[in-house]
Amino acid sequence: MDIMKAADFPKIIVRLPPDVKDWIEEQSKLNASSQTSEIVRALRERMARAA
Repeated sequence: MDIMKAADFPKIIVRLPPDVKDWIEEQSKLNASSQTSEIVRALRERMARAA
């Protein structure tokens, strides 16, 4: 399996309401993960529910 580098992923800029940003920050601390990982996790959960 090839290891993907950060440069392999597209970048987007997202404006978040302060309460959402605070929630993501708190979740990343609780799960010892990055805020990006928490956003991806939340989106993947939503994707799974929509499937």
